[in-house]
Amino acid sequence: MAGHSKWANIKRKKEKEDARRGKAFTKVTRELMVAAREGGGDPDANFRLRLAIDRARSVNMPNDNIERAIKRGLGEVGGANYEETVYEGYGPGGVAIMLEILTDNRNRTAGEIRFLFSKHGGNLGETGCVGWMFDKMGCITVEVGSDSEDDLMLAALEAGAEDVVVADGIGEVFTKPEDFQDVRSALIEQGYNLQRAEITNVPQNTVAVAGEEAAQLMRLIEALEDNDDVQEVYANFDIPDEILEQLS
Repeated sequence: MAGHSKWANIKRKKEKEDARRGKAFTKVTRELMVAAREGGGDPDANFRLRLAIDRARSVNMPNDNIERAIKRGLGEVGGANYEETVYEGYGPGGVAIMLEILTDNRNRTAGEIRFLFSKHGGNLGETGCVGWMFDKMGCITVEVGSDSEDDLMLAALEAGAEDVVVADGIGEVFTKPEDFQDVRSALIEQGYNLQRAEITNVPQNTVAVAGEEAAQLMRLIEALEDNDDVQEVYANFDIPDEILEQLS
């Protein structure tokens, strides 16, 4: 999970830049719409919507925008109908890549994603070609602050977490999906400041990548993340910290 954590740190920096540009609003709006459509507009009864609202607030989306997106998802306001799908493929160095997609035009999106893979030295694969290499887990990002790593680890494990990784004052708490909500609630009750809480995909193993392959891989991942239809990018690469920082 350490490899996941290294990339997560880079992604957090990028998300702050995206939030400043307003680009993050597009992805969050779609997630709010689909969450409301699938589970209703009450965040207390729809946990996916609760997480989407938390994410919207983390990128400083105004409440009016959040409410409007939920209404669009419920069909109270007109808007596009987004479809969920997963694309899988390989990047430079044989790195497995899995994408979560929300699109209103599957054919257009497939063409765009196939082009990006090809342009940056990868290839879009068949459904299921890499999905088995990832485990679905809850991931809760916590500001450790003045609390010790041991305190966070004890609190998380007692609440039912599987693992805790701490680096640079940020803790990542990993849970089984079915324990995610209980662990999240327990950490909030104990006063921890949660930066982000999500159900994610964690690679079972990682592939070491360096040099030009690493640079090409990061260009591919950044291009995929910049596509409005791509909600999340998961990959099983392992790039040394110093190279990852340079490339980011």
